[in-house]
Amino acid sequence: MRKSVVPAWAGALAGLVAGAVALGVAQLVAAVVRPEAFPVVAVGDAVVDLSPAPVKDWAIATFGENDKTVLVAGVLVLLAAAAAGLGVLATRRIGYGRAGLAAFAVIGVWAALTRPDAGPADVLPTVAGLGVGIWVLGFLVRRAYGTAPAVAQEPARPGATGSGPAGDGSDGDGPAGDGPSEWPTVHGADSVFDRRRLLVGAAGGVVVAGASTFLGRAWSGSEAIDAARGGVTLPKAATPAAPLPQGVDFRLNGLTPFVTKNRDFYRVDTALILPRIDPKEWRLRIHGMVDRPIELTYADLLKRPLTEADVTLTCVSNEVGGDLAGNARWLGVPLAAVLREAGVQRDADMLLSTSDDGWTCGTPVDVVMDGRNALLAVGMNGEPLPLTHGFPVRQVVPGLYGYVSATKWVVDIKVTRFDRDEAYWTPRGWSAKGPIKTQSRIDLPGDGAKVAAGRTTIAGVAWAQHTGVDAVEVRVDGGAWQQARLAQAPTADTWRQWALDWQATPGEHTIQVRATDAAGRTQTEEKAPVAPDGASGWHTISVRVG
Repeated sequence: MRKSVVPAWAGALAGLVAGAVALGVAQLVAAVVRPEAFPVVAVGDAVVDLSPAPVKDWAIATFGENDKTVLVAGVLVLLAAAAAGLGVLATRRIGYGRAGLAAFAVIGVWAALTRPDAGPADVLPTVAGLGVGIWVLGFLVRRAYGTAPAVAQEPARPGATGSGPAGDGSDGDGPAGDGPSEWPTVHGADSVFDRRRLLVGAAGGVVVAGASTFLGRAWSGSEAIDAARGGVTLPKAATPAAPLPQGVDFRLNGLTPFVTKNRDFYRVDTALILPRIDPKEWRLRIHGMVDRPIELTYADLLKRPLTEADVTLTCVSNEVGGDLAGNARWLGVPLAAVLREAGVQRDADMLLSTSDDGWTCGTPVDVVMDGRNALLAVGMNGEPLPLTHGFPVRQVVPGLYGYVSATKWVVDIKVTRFDRDEAYWTPRGWSAKGPIKTQSRIDLPGDGAKVAAGRTTIAGVAWAQHTGVDAVEVRVDGGAWQQARLAQAPTADTWRQWALDWQATPGEHTIQVRATDAAGRTQTEEKAPVAPDGASGWHTISVRVG
């Protein structure tokens, strides 16, 4: 195999541009097939599904709500590095580059076919991207090789055919046959690297990649769903929530507000691409161990009596002192009423709900039916659900961690039993049932903060959903526990602000907090990780006063 005259950087550029065009075309085709079939998304979803629970816990703890962005960025970085390497190999022998692209396409096809509701058409984005990527790689490599040095034409050798200078079928303007390894030589001279032709071709490839990516995103339906959401007018609640009482929020700078704005509400789910569901096409099927299966449309839900409820949601991945919790006013149809219409059979104990993206959740039937405000929610803080929080419909169940209760983009509820079905997280090592543990958090001052000597305020939030917080205590440097003052709370299903005035003295200090629920149970000091059923322990911070 002849040594290439094309420098490594040029081969890497050809590979990167070919990879970018391949992904752009794949995204464009995926917009027509379905967005979830885009190979980057399919591979990312497969990585999420196959990752061990400790890896997922680490990702959430490290990156928080940015974990999906980091994952997609990681996949793209790996693909870019691989594409650059394949481009360098392709300048030696084009078959190496083609084989490498094909190997990545196999992974993309496999990932696409393993997604929920996958069909044969889901392979089309990857296959189309592969075909275009192979062509672009060959095109750019040919341009990089340019033309051979100008020399006198030798007489054709006996049996030689074609119009090229060596009688090999080439036209003197690019590699013949399989690529650079068959590039013709004249008097033993290699071809000349043509920087200009390569850069012009690469620029054209970048334009194609950018245009196809833009069109793919534009055609993915996001704008249409945004418009559909904007056209939704939510009815007034038949059972409205009471106005928030005076004193529900201390309004201290740096203290978490009682109501979490929609844009600030935490997001933890497995969806790398948000499900985009036209509310006119949304359907919810309730079936399984019921006497009368039900199918509901979005219009059906909005015609039913709606209930408003203030509910704090918490993620099971929330570390002690973490911020994966939020409080909002939800609007929706009581789930218990719908289940009573369906006629839940006596020995059923689980609701296996399924999201539009295939994620599943197992919710105890008795919790939903015990009178709490478990909702098929359509509204959040006075507006239709944001896409990131489940538009058009999601579940909200007070008192349970989100992984066993808060299915976004819900489209199916199977009434079943825990000994017959498993939800997404259970076989991955998490508890089948997830009641929220009593927790308290210090917001003010921040951990590691420098505090001026004298009177200062220690403040935070505490929650014990569906039981309620009855007391919060704070201690400094292991001393006596001091009772904090509590803000009002409208129901037992929300968190509660607390605050304590402290006379800070110079030096290093350790501050701890604990809460007691309305049943008299005090938050345990015993530390436990988030898996399998939620973290425990006292939130502890250190501050410097001076």
